[in-house]
Amino acid sequence: MSNDPAPLDLERPSAGRVYDYLLGGTNNYAIDREFAEQQIALTPWVRTFAIANRAFLGRAVRYAIENGVRQFVDLGSGLPTQGNVHEVADRIAPGEAKVVYVDNEPIAHAHSRILLEDTADPERHFAFCGDFFGGKTLWTEILEQTGLDRDKPICLLTVALLHFMPPESNPEATLAYFREQLPSGSLLVLSHASIDEEDARSKAAAGDITDNYAKKATHQAHLRTRDQISTFFGELDMVDPGLVWLSQWRPDEAVKGNPAASGALGGVARKA
Repeated sequence: MSNDPAPLDLERPSAGRVYDYLLGGTNNYAIDREFAEQQIALTPWVRTFAIANRAFLGRAVRYAIENGVRQFVDLGSGLPTQGNVHEVADRIAPGEAKVVYVDNEPIAHAHSRILLEDTADPERHFAFCGDFFGGKTLWTEILEQTGLDRDKPICLLTVALLHFMPPESNPEATLAYFREQLPSGSLLVLSHASIDEEDARSKAAAGDITDNYAKKATHQAHLRTRDQISTFFGELDMVDPGLVWLSQWRPDEAVKGNPAASGALGGVARKA
């Protein structure tokens, strides 16, 4: 479906494959593993982030299902791993949810198609090749080729995606377009790397990590402040508890330790 994937690059670490490794997955290469371990050596929160982010995704999908949403678009879905959107949704509402996975990284797209062929319903679950900045073209193709109902609520997921979008690419404008297309009652789920501004040690380590991504990886990483991340939600209404550290968003059990240790903020917002 849609455009061809980006060319396969095995000379540099891939953000998606590094994330897969941090989660304990096997869809990665030596170059990804070596790069990931280098970042972990700088600060352990790199792996903490990956785990906390995946758990946040699961809770957000569960919230959407429990609130009647049955359509999901996962932008920048990455490599399949435990707790995929369709798996979480189908555990709560078997046979009801439509899920569209969108990624332009060739390995992520290929593995998503294989996963869905083996474990999913081809009438409800789709692996779509497309780029976030496709904007109107991407959204039109998703609706036309997957049969999503543009008049019913959609849960749009941009989880661990936007911190790979440089400021000069103006991701705010592209996301604003997607928000405008969402029907009433839709949800935007978003997580983004960030750090406690008062934690000098974490700020220094984060600077080293973003430099490493810029020099060595296929994607550059960009930290944003809480206020900057908040702008991605536009005029949507934030769901309680708002934009918080990942472990603080509707946790299944009491939060232990320092919530900022996840190195990322997450939130869910609803369109009136």
